[in-house]
Amino acid sequence: MIYARAFYFMFFAAMACLIPFLTLYYQGLGLSGREIGFLTGIVPLITMFSASIWSMLSDASGKHRLAFLTAILGTWFCVLLMSQVSTFLLLIPIVAVYAFFFAPIIPLVDNAVMAMLGERGGEYGRQRVWGAYGWGIAAAIIGLIIQRSGLQWSFIGFLTLWLVLLAIGTRLPMVVKSAGGKFWQELRSLLANRHWILFLAVALIEGMSLGIFLNFLFLYLADMGASRTIMGLSLTAATVSEILVFLYSRRLLARWSAQFLLAVSMIFIVLRALAYANMTAPWQVLFISLLHGPTFALLWTSGVAYANNIAPPGLGATAQGVFAGTVMGLGSAIGAFSGGFLYDAYGAVVAFQWAGMASLLALILFTWVNRRSFVRQLQPIKN
Repeated sequence: MIYARAFYFMFFAAMACLIPFLTLYYQGLGLSGREIGFLTGIVPLITMFSASIWSMLSDASGKHRLAFLTAILGTWFCVLLMSQVSTFLLLIPIVAVYAFFFAPIIPLVDNAVMAMLGERGGEYGRQRVWGAYGWGIAAAIIGLIIQRSGLQWSFIGFLTLWLVLLAIGTRLPMVVKSAGGKFWQELRSLLANRHWILFLAVALIEGMSLGIFLNFLFLYLADMGASRTIMGLSLTAATVSEILVFLYSRRLLARWSAQFLLAVSMIFIVLRALAYANMTAPWQVLFISLLHGPTFALLWTSGVAYANNIAPPGLGATAQGVFAGTVMGLGSAIGAFSGGFLYDAYGAVVAFQWAGMASLLALILFTWVNRRSFVRQLQPIKN
């Protein structure tokens, strides 16, 4: 698993250099809140379809490695072009192609890791936690560098680390299962599963809330006068809590179902949204960021586990792609577009309040549907 851990580490270290600072880069180019919302929104919107399509084609053809390495190379070239363009109209097609290549990378890796783990799937969090290590370390360093030398180092850091990622990716085992010639039949079965659809619907709402946090928190902090260092440290604080959740995910999944853990993550997403909306000073974000683990990490752990368990043989990458496309694709797109509109019209506080209320309604509905199962799981374990 050493290559899987190294890949997660380098992937999220590179992303920590780029993603949190993109909105600030767009703002520095003179783009409006709606234009920023559009650029950040088309990434997850394309991701929704791209992650699923790439994953389905990989499962159907068995050429997971070719798709994997092509996606990594395509992403690098798109980010390089992105760093050289300064107008909104030129950024649109570049960002769209970037999203197309970027989307399938993590679903393909998650599927390979779950296949390698086999019956030890509960240990996924101990592999994925290396991504949190990479994100936390890189976020702290890049925040200081950008504070001193400027936002161009966001791109320099990403492009450098991504080349290292490519080298690691060539050594990562792509262990896959075969659908045995029944791919399309099994796909129809997966897409018709009502439990799977409900799980995705709730994960979609949480993805929307996370999309608002990711795309507009730093703009909110900048409006409050926060330094780049505070922004970077907020990512590190978030990573601390993410690490703890990933490390204990095996115990959590052994005690509670993926659906129950999804409901718990929704509770914390509501609390996180309301906390952001009621901030009175930039330094408070360091404490609120500790809720990142119980929100994102718990959502991702439960989603990957549930997708792996519910996927028919040979459709592991497809299930992971659909889950990732729903959360980081459609959910994030709704968050970016709605957040951009609300940020321009009413400010960031209203955008965070919207995220909290929508998540609360989804939580109530999901809990009601699964009330009997959840009540049983809340009962003490009998020795």
